[in-house]
Amino acid sequence: MGIQTSLLAIIVAAFSTFALGALWYSPLLFGKLWVKAHGYTPDQLVAMRAGAARAYAVSWLCYAGMAVALAVLIDRLAISGATAAVELGLLCWAGFAATLGLGAQMFSDKRFPTFLIDAGFQLVYMVGMTLLLTLWR
Repeated sequence: MGIQTSLLAIIVAAFSTFALGALWYSPLLFGKLWVKAHGYTPDQLVAMRAGAARAYAVSWLCYAGMAVALAVLIDRLAISGATAAVELGLLCWAGFAATLGLGAQMFSDKRFPTFLIDAGFQLVYMVGMTLLLTLWR
């Protein structure tokens, strides 16, 4: 399973997604709303921060895995150009991320705004990652 996308593009795509997440879930964008929608207490936030390093490492590995999978799709489908990249990113988000997230949401005790915030992040990073990987080639 050879891919034409460079390893550097995959690493940059993963780090870019990680950086977007830091901004997305910061108080500058949706962090306060996300905390409120979850109903987290200050003590819960402190406990979450204590285990953040492991969560960040796993998140980055997940983004890297997603970048590899998208690179394979881009290569196998011969995706080229921004329009086709956006279409592929939207299709992957709608067909996988949004549907999996909504299904999980229905069986959780999370409030619906958490799904909207998370799904919005996934939409932006999947389209962005697909664009980056397509146009880097």
